[in-house]
Amino acid sequence: MAKELDDLLRDVFGNGKNRTFSTQSAERYLEQSKKVNMGLDSMKARQEQLNQKLQDQLDELKQMSGELDFDAIQKEVEKDFGVTYQPKAPAKPETAVKEVETRPEAQRFGDLLPRLTAELIGQEAFLKKLIIAFKRPYIMGWEQPEGLRNAILVHGKPNTGRHTALDLVAEEMHKVGLLEHGAVQTLDLALYPGQSEEKLFLQDLYAALLKGGILVMDHYEQCHPAFLQQLGELICTGSLQLSSRYVMQKGHLVDAGTALASETVGCIYANGSYLVLVSEKGLDKLVGAFGAKVVDALGDVCATQQLSRENLERIAALQFQKLSEKAVKRLGFTLAADTAINGFLADKIKPDTGVGGILDYTNDCFEALAQYKLEKDAPDQTVSLVCEDSHLFAVLDGVKTDLLSLLPGGYRGELEAVKAEMDTIVGLREIKEYILSLEKNYKVQEMRKAQGLPVSGVSMHMIFTGNPGTGKTTIARLVSKYLKAIGVLSGGQLVEVSRADLVGKYVGHTAPLTMQVMKSALGGVLFIDEAYSLYRGKDDSFGLEAIDTLVKGMEDNRDDLIVILAGYTKEMETFLTANSGLRSRFPNIIEFPDYSGDELAKIAEINATSRGYRLSEDAKSALLDYFCVIQAMESRESGNGRLARNVIESAILAQSRRVLDQPDAALDLLEKCDFDLFE
Repeated sequence: MAKELDDLLRDVFGNGKNRTFSTQSAERYLEQSKKVNMGLDSMKARQEQLNQKLQDQLDELKQMSGELDFDAIQKEVEKDFGVTYQPKAPAKPETAVKEVETRPEAQRFGDLLPRLTAELIGQEAFLKKLIIAFKRPYIMGWEQPEGLRNAILVHGKPNTGRHTALDLVAEEMHKVGLLEHGAVQTLDLALYPGQSEEKLFLQDLYAALLKGGILVMDHYEQCHPAFLQQLGELICTGSLQLSSRYVMQKGHLVDAGTALASETVGCIYANGSYLVLVSEKGLDKLVGAFGAKVVDALGDVCATQQLSRENLERIAALQFQKLSEKAVKRLGFTLAADTAINGFLADKIKPDTGVGGILDYTNDCFEALAQYKLEKDAPDQTVSLVCEDSHLFAVLDGVKTDLLSLLPGGYRGELEAVKAEMDTIVGLREIKEYILSLEKNYKVQEMRKAQGLPVSGVSMHMIFTGNPGTGKTTIARLVSKYLKAIGVLSGGQLVEVSRADLVGKYVGHTAPLTMQVMKSALGGVLFIDEAYSLYRGKDDSFGLEAIDTLVKGMEDNRDDLIVILAGYTKEMETFLTANSGLRSRFPNIIEFPDYSGDELAKIAEINATSRGYRLSEDAKSALLDYFCVIQAMESRESGNGRLARNVIESAILAQSRRVLDQPDAALDLLEKCDFDLFE
């Protein structure tokens, strides 16, 4: 129809410039147009009829629903079919809209205390004060939005819940809309012991305050006094005026120096943050570090209490309850135990692990039960737990079993091999114990991570000091293998270098060379033997450049690189003065003692055995006497372990000459005459 009308229009008015008028065509157009209008009127009428019919049906349905007696219908269904009619509950929406917190801000703190005391047992008084400290600015207000909300001192003994309480407060305040972030930010002030760390300190402080929320500062006692003075200014005024020009680059505060910059940062603002100083010490020590003016500016002081035995057992009971709920939900095992279990678990709290000792143990218990469930396809059952001595026994399918003996061993071949190799090393007991303790810390941090708790990274950079031949290089190689085996290192390679590998031959060569070496060690251990050779005095610009590059690279790759420096004790003390930030990067300085005469005798015997030789009793006695005399007189110059190796090698050469003249002599026996000791 539309095409016919279009054709008629062209006939009536023509096409292009030569338009002509045709009466006949116009009459035809009008006739067709009437037909089209009639068709449209007919469709419109039909639509109105359908609409009216639908409306009539809706009215009828509404009338019927109003006349129906649903109670009567329910009774008829029950009478005729003998069943009880249960109307379906209205379906819930697939996504619930989060309820918006509308209470006044100060009132939102009302629910915090019962929640916190349920998690942190035995610290009710401390938690009450802590909530007051965080609520204070909402009652009293704070002068400037960009200033501090409050400055707080939290002190008490380790493992009494200081950091845990702050984590819980941050989480709960976030839930009720009082904080944008539910995580605490932590600044370890021990990382800034020297004046040279000022730029790093200001960068870290600026970045932390920029995010706002709760900023926790640990170990102020180990911080440089100049930085404490700057923190004091921040606490008293809510801002810190900077003495240098800084600019923002990719979210970091960078010293602008004399460069032209349009927008510079001249002041650090608190941005409405809470600043919390955490320490073992109280106000008396704080005054000595910051001064009375800063102490007066503190809003609140909150102290934790030492946990009593009763509270320790309450904590244990709470953890056992969580273990029981998890066992029922995941395994179908109902745990049954008398109250002795609380004391048993409370004994797992140690000074060095705190409540983490209980968490570690209960997680092991759950893993053991899960292993039994998987291996035996065990049905749902009640599991009785019995405490005997230092063991926890479980009655599973009627059999009494040491629960932790069910733990899966997993693949520990590599780790066990490293431990076995470590056991063969003579002496160095305290050093080996320290290295083995790294595994425990790593496990605890992994458990905290799995439970959503903050993870505290521990610096593993080390300095090995001691006289020649005391085992520094040997232990460094074992540390690399060990950290790889327990999962700390992603690569596990050991890159051994000296001054020649780090210091360049011309200006501008040292920094790239040092960075290249550090890059090759990422994921593993960088071991620098005789590290003191990097510093040959203040005029050694190449060595100082290598040290500066090393310090910066360690900071930039703190989570993916472990650096071990080794050298003689006296020389390493001088080396650590080359860069004021150097000592703070190495919290673990381990002194390797000289071997005793008895230990050197054992090393010599092990060395001989590894070469396929054995020592006669006379030879053993002579060696013991010799080593005792040497170590008493000149242990520093003796060479320690190297001395034992050299003595055995010389004896093997002497024995070779002897057995050629004695055809009946044993080829694997080293006798006293083979050793040229005191002659």
